[in-house]
Amino acid sequence: MTSQFTITTAIDYTNAGPHIGHAYEKILADVIARFQRLRQREVLFITGVDQHGQKVKQAAEKQGISSQEFADSVTLKFTALWDALEISYERWAATTDPIHKRVVSKILQRLYEAGDLYKSTHSGFYSIRQEQFLTDKDRNEAGDFGPEWGEVIFLEEDNWYFRLTSHLPWLLRFVERHPEFVLPGFRQAELINAIQRGGQDLCISRPKSRLSWGIELPFDSEFVTYVWFDALINYISFAGYLADDPQEEKKFWDRWPALHVIGKDIMVPAHAIYWPIMLHAMAFSDEQIPRLLVHGWWNCKGMKVSKSLGNAVDPVQLASQYGSSALRYYFVRDIATGQDADFSEERLVMLYNSELANGVGNLLNRVLNMTHRYLGGTIRSECEFPEGNTLARENRSLVEQYFTYMEAFEINLAIETINKIATHSNAFIEKCAPWLLAKDPAQKERLENVLRVLCESVWLIANLLAPILPRESAAMLRQLNTKPFSFTERNMFLPLPLEVGQPTPVFPRIESEKSN
Repeated sequence: MTSQFTITTAIDYTNAGPHIGHAYEKILADVIARFQRLRQREVLFITGVDQHGQKVKQAAEKQGISSQEFADSVTLKFTALWDALEISYERWAATTDPIHKRVVSKILQRLYEAGDLYKSTHSGFYSIRQEQFLTDKDRNEAGDFGPEWGEVIFLEEDNWYFRLTSHLPWLLRFVERHPEFVLPGFRQAELINAIQRGGQDLCISRPKSRLSWGIELPFDSEFVTYVWFDALINYISFAGYLADDPQEEKKFWDRWPALHVIGKDIMVPAHAIYWPIMLHAMAFSDEQIPRLLVHGWWNCKGMKVSKSLGNAVDPVQLASQYGSSALRYYFVRDIATGQDADFSEERLVMLYNSELANGVGNLLNRVLNMTHRYLGGTIRSECEFPEGNTLARENRSLVEQYFTYMEAFEINLAIETINKIATHSNAFIEKCAPWLLAKDPAQKERLENVLRVLCESVWLIANLLAPILPRESAAMLRQLNTKPFSFTERNMFLPLPLEVGQPTPVFPRIESEKSN
């Protein structure tokens, strides 16, 4: 394992505020980034906003303000929510940043000089919503352009094009030889089919006469850069590629390639076809092409959650009502990475209450209370008994499973291992009945062994929760009055002697009308 880990999320388009898909993506990426930091890797976590494009300009005109003012106002909604959800990014990528503009201009100039860009006249149907020209392949079975394209108009204009099709044979070979390029692996067949269908060269400009809100082409001042070509470059511009400072560019190559966390709706063509081909044309080697972690959608009764369908869920309201921790936990607990899931406010409350409040929280409270009541709050002995040894071995096996799942980005399965430790430990309490052992002086060593193993269970849970619920993890460790274990050495033996603190609720139950 290298000491560097760069993770990026798809930057959010500032023509509207955040929705639950944005919130889930950022929480997923944050959990991965926090886990990698605990693994002692130097993490560069980049997220941000795409502020250019026709939709931003149109929205700004409706409000009677500048495009930059509109983009900045929407950006504040994103940053406020990410702060509330404790998203621990290192760099904020806004495509209007001068750093980004300089890198985009340098890349365009290099591709132009290499002959990868050419000017041509094109006429065809254009989707204003998606800001792209359409072909007959985009028509539905009735031969029409469906509602997903929004308003479609006929356009004829000059533009600059990127020779995308000339690189498609390379991309097909690359994908076939690198099944790890797209995760989860079942997405590879979809990508290969898309590549084999071929396509057309990518229009990478818009005439200023139609759209002035964008990055000007360095070799033709009559055009600005197409929003998708501009936005994709943020993944490298904010990581240090072509930086003015040579040391910063050296750091870029030390921490590249990255892991891109994106939604399945923007995998093809933007991230899995346009982007690797762009990098290939920029002379990135096959080993320097980033991986794509492609997540699914949150649905509502089987339908994608969206404002246009009237079933939108406001993550700001959810975080305000239930707290950031409940939202963080639910979004990575109730969906398998890469798959779709049905959003349910009732399940959010149920899972938090049953697994955290009743499971982990109850275990913490019982163990600390019994340690104070029966041992004066201090565990000194390292004596062993069969019951304790069995639970300790089960716990360590579950911890190893947790690490396997986290490295594979299967966060929901990693959480299941945490809950198993809590469930097994609560059952262990009922089996061993410390309250009965405390009545018999001859059972003192066995009692201390039972409580030591239970304290170790709570300690392990507190550590494993750290990437998912950092505040609660820290609170549990404070109550145990002990330090975390090393995620690199995995020293899973509780340090002794241990003098535990007094229990206070870490996971208070959520009481709501929907939980009654």
